[in-house]
Amino acid sequence: MGDTFAVTAADVERAAVCIRDAVVRTPTVRSETLSAVTGAEIWLKFENLQFTASFKDRGAANRLATLTADERRRGVVAMSAGNHAQALAHRATRLGIPAVIVMPVTTPNVKIVNTERLGARVVLHGADLAAAAARARELERAEGLVWVAPFDDPAVIAGQGTVALELFADTPDLDAVIVPVGGGGLIAGMAVVAAAHRPTTEIIGVETELFPSMRNALGLSDAPVGGATVAEGIAVAKAGELTTPIVRALVADVVTVSEARIEEAVALLLEIEKTVTEGAGAAGLAAVLDDPPRFAGRKVGLVLSGGNVDPRVLAQIIMRSLVRSGRLSRISVDITDVPGALARVSTVVAQAGGNIIEVAHQRTFSELSIKSAVLELMVETRDRAHAGEIVAALTSDGYHVGTGTHG
Repeated sequence: MGDTFAVTAADVERAAVCIRDAVVRTPTVRSETLSAVTGAEIWLKFENLQFTASFKDRGAANRLATLTADERRRGVVAMSAGNHAQALAHRATRLGIPAVIVMPVTTPNVKIVNTERLGARVVLHGADLAAAAARARELERAEGLVWVAPFDDPAVIAGQGTVALELFADTPDLDAVIVPVGGGGLIAGMAVVAAAHRPTTEIIGVETELFPSMRNALGLSDAPVGGATVAEGIAVAKAGELTTPIVRALVADVVTVSEARIEEAVALLLEIEKTVTEGAGAAGLAAVLDDPPRFAGRKVGLVLSGGNVDPRVLAQIIMRSLVRSGRLSRISVDITDVPGALARVSTVVAQAGGNIIEVAHQRTFSELSIKSAVLELMVETRDRAHAGEIVAALTSDGYHVGTGTHG
């Protein structure tokens, strides 16, 4: 294997020694509640607890350790949607190395601000990673900078693979490990470790349905790539040239999950584990939720690869999760537009155990009599069944409740 791939298990082991004092040895914890929810025995590797909140700290630290004195003086340049950028900025600043990061203009503001705060010069260019990469390579030539690839670099891949060394040391008898896949640096590094030390452990990659770049590269699909995704950390249009052969040889499968599944996983990790993950970081749990029979009764490791989620996006995910679970319901009620009508509706909802958190009258855009109005209620409920009970209570009290407007 050593002569076949760009990275070997020995490279990863050397990387572990090299970056030992530069990164966090993150915990691996069994989740009793997620195990009960999914039917699998779930073990979580908390890479979102790294200093810059993602596994990218590992690859950046290992790559920068390979620079010559002249390269350190000249500085480095990279393309990234956020996590590689923050990791490289942090480590380069600590080492006194100038860093320039080119990011697509669509990058979440929180990642731009954090990258600048960590000491890098940020250049916003292009609508996607490909355009940003092209600009980064231009700056490399123009300013004499050293290119640091986000995933297609042996030192970066070896650094990311150290996740597996820690995971297997903490839980040596895992049946499967599910790893988020963008360009493939993390899963490639982990796969070479698994092949050398835990060959019976199944390594499975997971991509968002909108960016099946690795599946396409492996010939498993020929699907279009692109779109607005909550998992921008794995929104890579083309899998790596160094990573793809490793994945083809050593990874059991690469699956895709929907945006809705990823949102569900982010919300579950927040609610159950009290941990914040970005969409990419929750993709492993999304894969288990999407195919419970495949993992039922098996001991499964999930890499929570990052936690850099835009607060606005996280807020939307939480609210949408409440709606999907039936804990936040929208109920439309036709009322007579007279004093006391709202109070009466509120009383019925309250007696049924609902909590009204938002209310709006609609008179203009309605086909009802001018003496009537539509009352739009946002109601906090226990679950979908409880929302149904509230609708039934309103109906029995003589109100016409709009169909399909709750839960």
